[in-house]
Amino acid sequence: MFSIIILKVEKRKEAHGDSVDKQQKKKIERVEEKLKINNRDLSMVKMKSMFAIGFAFTALLSMFNNIFDGRVVARLPFTPIPWVQGLSHRNLTGDNYTECSFIFLYILCTMSIRQNIQKLLGFAPSRMVNKQNGSLFGPQPQQFK
Repeated sequence: MFSIIILKVEKRKEAHGDSVDKQQKKKIERVEEKLKINNRDLSMVKMKSMFAIGFAFTALLSMFNNIFDGRVVARLPFTPIPWVQGLSHRNLTGDNYTECSFIFLYILCTMSIRQNIQKLLGFAPSRMVNKQNGSLFGPQPQQFK
């Protein structure tokens, strides 16, 4: 939807160039204003979903940490690198670093399933919106003057 609005604005600007009459200028301004409002609304939805997911995962972390504190929940098929061993072997007795604590497994699972849960609950924006907003390493969206 946003890309359609942006394309409309760009086409109107290109079609009229510098010779834009007052009526066309007002139409372009209205469409740009509508785009700003839609972007603001989308940002609010994203923020609310981030808080909801963050709250849910924090509550789960607290509950499961109390249940599984000091218990081996998994055995890793490798020995973690030294700066990760403190996290992967947290609150476990012994020196077998292939034993995995709950917090390490929780972090790995949270990193891998967070986006899927957002999509399932309908909090994640569509791919088109993600393309429109760009990413950290991708091209940035064009800014309107």
